[in-house]
Amino acid sequence: MANHASSEKRNRQRVKRTLRNRAVKSAVRTHVKAVREAIAAKDPKAAKAALLKATVELDRASSKGVVEAKAASRTVSRLASQVHKLGA
Repeated sequence: MANHASSEKRNRQRVKRTLRNRAVKSAVRTHVKAVREAIAAKDPKAAKAALLKATVELDRASSKGVVEAKAASRTVSRLASQVHKLGA
């Protein structure tokens, strides 16, 4: 348990940051799942729309430092590749 004022403040910040990061990660996973479901359903229009939303969420999460930048880029790249193959 924190005993100093500064460590108590750090603990409060940690709790707030953890909750915020958890919400952002959950939103990212939801959007990525929507893209994968559209790909599985072989629906190019829905997949492109879902990919756009997922890309925005991943970029936002990586800019906040919730998701590592290269991991977000890699995920977008792989999803975009699958969506592109679906349209071809």
